[in-house]
Order: sequence, then C-alpha cells, then structure tokens
Amino acid sequence: MTETLIDLKALLVEREDCDAGTVQQLRNALAQGGTQYRSLRDVADVLKKKLEGTTGTAAKRWYLKLGISRFFLGHLGDAVENLRQAEGALANFYLGRALLSRQEYDEALKAFDRAEKAGYTASQVNLQRVGIYRQKGDLTQARAVLGKLEELGSHNAEYHFQLASIHLAQGERPVAVRHLERAVELDPSHTGALFQLGHANDLAGNDEEAIGFYERCVNHPPVHVGALVNLGVLYEDNEKYDKAEDCFRKVLSANPTDDQARLFMKDAHASMTMYYNPEEEQTFSRFSQVLEIPVTDFELSVRSRNCLKKMNIRTLGDLTRVTEQQLLSSKNFGETSLSEIKEIMGTKGLHLGQSLEEGAQYDMRYRPKQPLSEQEQAVLGKPVSDLNLSVRARKCMNRLGINTLGDLVQRSGDELLESKNFGMTSLNEVREKLAQFGLSLRGD
Repeated sequence: MTETLIDLKALLVEREDCDAGTVQQLRNALAQGGTQYRSLRDVADVLKKKLEGTTGTAAKRWYLKLGISRFFLGHLGDAVENLRQAEGALANFYLGRALLSRQEYDEALKAFDRAEKAGYTASQVNLQRVGIYRQKGDLTQARAVLGKLEELGSHNAEYHFQLASIHLAQGERPVAVRHLERAVELDPSHTGALFQLGHANDLAGNDEEAIGFYERCVNHPPVHVGALVNLGVLYEDNEKYDKAEDCFRKVLSANPTDDQARLFMKDAHASMTMYYNPEEEQTFSRFSQVLEIPVTDFELSVRSRNCLKKMNIRTLGDLTRVTEQQLLSSKNFGETSLSEIKEIMGTKGLHLGQSLEEGAQYDMRYRPKQPLSEQEQAVLGKPVSDLNLSVRARKCMNRLGINTLGDLVQRSGDELLESKNFGMTSLNEVREKLAQFGLSLRGD
C-alpha cells in the first residue's frame, strides 16, 4: 500500500498555528522522501510571498514558519534572518539550533536562554547547551549539565547522542558507539547519531555498514555537507561512480564555490569511463601486499631486528629502497645481518635496492642532517589526525599505516599517489595541511 504523502502546504500555509507538533509533522514529511524536499522548497517560496505587505502578529507567524522551513532546507543564513523576526519559545529554540550549526556559540546560548524563559522544555534546551559546551571544548561543563539529565537516558535519543559525543571527544570510541546505537534505537531519524555511526564504521573500514548509516543520515534533512562528501567518497571507493557524482553535485548545489567537491565530482565522472584490467589489478595487488609485509613477520636475529628498527625500516617495501652499502653503514650491521636480510628478500622475489633501480628515490630519513630540537620532535610526534584531513586522504593514511606527522613526512608525493583513490586533490590537501606546521613531504 502506497504511503500517503503529508501535505506540506496544508501544514505550513493553510494551518494557522505552528508548534512543536507542526515541526514533528514536517520531519515526518521529509522522511517520506520523494518530492517532499522540493515541496518544502515551493512552500518556502509561498511563505516568503505571504510576508509581503504583512505586519504585526501575522508577520511574526510567517517569519516563524519560513525560518523553520529554511532550517530544514539547510539554508541556515536565511533561517537565522527569519527566526530573528519571529518570537516565542519555538522561534528561539530553532534560532539557537541554526546558530549552533553555524558555530555561533555565544549567540546560540542567548537564543536557548530566551527559548527556556518563553516556556520551551528545559531538558531539551539543556541538551542543546551540552552540545555547545562540548563543541567549545569545555567537556567538564558539558558533563556537569548532562549529569543532571540522567533520567532522560531511558527514552531520549538526544541524551545518548550528547553522551556519545563526549565519549568520542575523550577517545572512548567503543562506549560512544553503544550510546549512538541506543540513540538510533530511540530515534531512527537522529541525523547526528546516524552520521557518527557512519563515521565510526568508515574509520574501521566497514564500508558497507558506513554507507548504510550515511544513506539513512542524508534521507533526513537538513542534510549536512560532510555526510554527502563522506558518502560520495565511499561510493567512489566501491565503484558506484554515478552515486558518487550525485553526492558531489548536491554538495556543489549547496556551496557552488566548494572546489574540493568539484574536483571529487570530476574524478568520479572520469572513473565511469576509466579502462580497467582485472589481471593487472590482481598482479599489482599481490605485489603491493608483498611489499607491505612487516619485517617483524620474519625470524630475524636480535642484531638485525634492532638495526632495522633504528633505521625506521618496517616493511619489505622499505628494504627495496635501500642499498647493501646503506645497510652496512649502520652501526652494528655487518655481513652476517646482510646475508640474513638478502635471504629473506630472495624468498619473496625481491632484492635490496630494487625500487632504486626502478627509478624510486630514497631519502636517508633515519639520518637527519642535524639533530632535531625538542619542539621539532614534538611537532613530528603529533598524530596525523591533527591535520583534519578529508575522508579520502584520511583513509590513505590508514592504509599506509601513517600515524604521526613524522611518519607522513617520510613519504614522498609519488608514494602517496600509489595508494588507491588518492589523487592530486588529496595530495595538494596534504601538502597544504603540512605547510601549516612548517613541514613538507619527502622530496618536496
């Protein structure tokens, strides 16, 4: 049986009142998908015309309806502008939410204060305050407010989402995921929880699960651009290029100046006609897997193992980028150790210096030109997550086992480009982020 679509025009134009029940009906309508988003856009145009020549109390009602409509359409600037012209608890609550989404935290707090004074449910307002304190980095205050709302844990999705977000900020991912799952149980349309569950699975490499959560997230407006970008990258990784292109096109419709989305869309479109040779892919994949075998997988002598560790040689691929003379030049590394390493390489069809012979360049990264200062060591020890990279670049870091800035600067641009789905867009992003720390890739 076909579900009857909720009439948004009747809900927002013909009906005089606008309250929390109206907003819930609006959310239900948008969750029906199909043409409902377009219908809301048309209704917003009608509401804007209704405002022309209208003054007083009537105008404030139209401002409220238009502001809430703009909020769910994702037009936050317009939402703020219209909701400021309205009045009452509902207007100030959604004004606070719009300001929070725009990261205008102090103004958002003021709006939530007005909403509570006007009669909006105090617990719902306090949950929004928790989000503000958390995003401002004041986890102590966020926990203090949330601690007074524990009775909401039995039935409130937002409570579990905010608690999960605090755990995430403290690096407690398994606990956070449990609360996110509870939030989605209580409210299957909670976009924040759906996004974070998608992100958690994305980081864990569970592409299918991540795609499922992101798809559910973007089906409930207002749609955050980050969800579309992440979903688009995952679609492209899984060779769903038409869907990837559609995601990036939506990002561009929201922000036509988003050059990153434009390049991603171009890449996705190009991939749809790209020649693919499965035999070449299998051969390259097998070779890549051999190069990524850790040297710790082999029974090396203590002397050899310690020398390789000091030289920051972790994989067979690293060994193909050094010569016999470079190994022998290391303290305590002699002919016996060299023979041991060469025998291991031979069992895998490799030899020392192989990448150099094929044109790769090796930088003696384990021999800095001059001792590093404590400040420089601290910078190189920073986690690569401090760069705030896009999903595509971040997944490359995970694949290559790059955990710190020090690990990253040991790589050349060519090495990064060899990683699946890592193109010039991601490479330029990495270079720009490193430059903010005064660093660069090897060979740059």
